[in-house]
Amino acid sequence: MPKDASGLLIPGVLAPPRPVRPDIARPEYVGKPAPASYAGTNIYSADEIEQIRHAGNISSRALDAIGDAIAPGMTTDEIDALAHEVVTSYGAYPSTLGYRGFPKSCCTSVNEVICHGIPDNTVLDEGDIVNVDITSYWHGFHGDMNRMFTVGQVSDVAQNLIDHTREALNRGIKAVAPGRQVNVIGRAIQSYAERLGYGVVRDFTGHGVGTHFHSGLIIPHYDSSPLYDDVMEPGMVFTIEPMLTLGTYEWSMWDDGWTVVTKDHALTAQFEHTVVVTERGADILTLTLPTL
Repeated sequence: MPKDASGLLIPGVLAPPRPVRPDIARPEYVGKPAPASYAGTNIYSADEIEQIRHAGNISSRALDAIGDAIAPGMTTDEIDALAHEVVTSYGAYPSTLGYRGFPKSCCTSVNEVICHGIPDNTVLDEGDIVNVDITSYWHGFHGDMNRMFTVGQVSDVAQNLIDHTREALNRGIKAVAPGRQVNVIGRAIQSYAERLGYGVVRDFTGHGVGTHFHSGLIIPHYDSSPLYDDVMEPGMVFTIEPMLTLGTYEWSMWDDGWTVVTKDHALTAQFEHTVVVTERGADILTLTLPTL
């Protein structure tokens, strides 16, 4: 995603997909056009939840490493290389690699890219903002998360967007409780974001995650009631990943079939955690823990 003369992103040149050691277990969808359909539950046992937490810990550690390294002049493909190195060093598989043909080990979404940006030879410039989305597959379970990063010094407008998007995620997590419908999560996010004048992307959502990368459970980030009325139960695992914009929530997709950009080319930001519903609320499963 280099930039054109007006500073907007355009598709860049992709390096070949990175190899994964043969001893690392692959998700079932690798090498196939689509994953197997999932007819199971979104409820996991205590032992399974700890496996998801372990996968999430790996993803978080990879994002920690990217946060330490990111700087003007770095390419998004170099971010992908670092993500790949960290995830595989822990014996995990980067879940995006080969998912429905996605060619890279993470997603890098710069400036006006809402989600699913493909790492390439784009050079990050001072003042850019970038979301990095990493999912690790470890011992049969996925841990999915993303974070925003700033490249050098960014504008106050960009920094405020990032800070408020992080808080929107926090509001969504605080809305989690057994017995509630999942659409209350989106209501909490939208009411917060729109008070501040941000657009809230509707067509890309949170999702059930665990043994499958996407289980079919949808977690909206806007007030979708009466739609998406699944009732939260203890042990239910899903992602919350709000995407806020400085303008419209409408979007366009590039010809690559992945890269989603704001229709008005306004800046956008996103944060994501995988959480499990508990008797008291939500437990975040994608944090950096002291040990692996």
